[in-house]
Amino acid sequence: MNTKTSTGKHKKILSISANPPGFRSLRFVVLITAMIILILLGVVMVLSASSVNDLRIFGDTWHHLKRQVLWLLLGILSMAVTIRIDYRKIRKFSIPLLLFSLALCALVLFPSVGITANGSARWIGIGSFTFQPSEFLKLAIVIYLADLFSGSKKKTNVTITSIKKFLLVLGTAAALLMLEPDLGTTAIIAAISLTVLFFSGFRLRNLLVMGISGVALLFAASYSSGYRRRRLLGVLDPWQDPTGTGWQALQSAVAISQGGVSGLGLGESRAKWGFLPFSHTDFIFAIVAEELGFIGACLVILAFLSIGLAGLASAFKAPDNFGQLLAAGITAWISIQAFVNLGAVLGMLPITGVPLPFVSSGGSSLVVTMAAFGILLNVSRQTR
Repeated sequence: MNTKTSTGKHKKILSISANPPGFRSLRFVVLITAMIILILLGVVMVLSASSVNDLRIFGDTWHHLKRQVLWLLLGILSMAVTIRIDYRKIRKFSIPLLLFSLALCALVLFPSVGITANGSARWIGIGSFTFQPSEFLKLAIVIYLADLFSGSKKKTNVTITSIKKFLLVLGTAAALLMLEPDLGTTAIIAAISLTVLFFSGFRLRNLLVMGISGVALLFAASYSSGYRRRRLLGVLDPWQDPTGTGWQALQSAVAISQGGVSGLGLGESRAKWGFLPFSHTDFIFAIVAEELGFIGACLVILAFLSIGLAGLASAFKAPDNFGQLLAAGITAWISIQAFVNLGAVLGMLPITGVPLPFVSSGGSSLVVTMAAFGILLNVSRQTR
């Protein structure tokens, strides 16, 4: 046995173990710090926003908090797995994951399987727990499109065949989601898909045509339903129906305005006392602004901006095309979803029921988002 060679190998292994690639990079630190801030804030705000209703409905102030902590532990486990496994190994599972996610979204449409709430069939129940298949579909589509367009290490694979596959997958996903109906997730998945296509080197002119066509289709879908049409018009003037479709927007505005600069204080929200529906899920940002004020709201926005910038930087510095498209897709997913949620809470966009990543109460959203974030961190730690 060559002792010198063996010793050299051991030194190399120890060196890698002591200083994993990317752990000292600013991008990695920014990503993980922003995520931790959002998760910790989310746990505190879920307790604050849900405690009043939990005591009234379940007789337990901690009901939603306990569930959120359980989902958080599962999310940490999923992220621990995806951050440690080389992201390149995920590539071979792209098609099975996509087909499985599409099948789950189809199952939701069957009355005997899907759980309907607020006019939408978006959930599948297992015992006392429910999960939302569309959350898994987001991750599956990012992985599939990254695989589809990544090609070789130095050259992307944007061909007529790959574009046809892209349109088929996106069209199938959109059709299933619109049947639920889930306009918000449809828009987010479309935006994620176009982002991956942009990073693949697709012509900007053609991309703009596809984007404008997609927006037109979404508006047409909104106007096809009287309720969604009223929601859309309610953004322009919520006072047209202040006790109906405009109620959430108006109560959200009241909550945010009451917060001022420094907020009313943790646990002191007034909106959560039955005035603001879904205060612990879709409208949790309004409670953050009410209790922690402008300072707390800015902290949330800054955290998402940090994830967006560090995620894009990781994408540009990724060691291969697959890693670049994965990082770009996941970053777009989290950033766009945050933008859609915040836009709805601030009265700038229609209310679509999209949760705020890492912050809103919700099991499948938190677990899948953390699994995806683990992949983003995986790419980030291997950047050049």
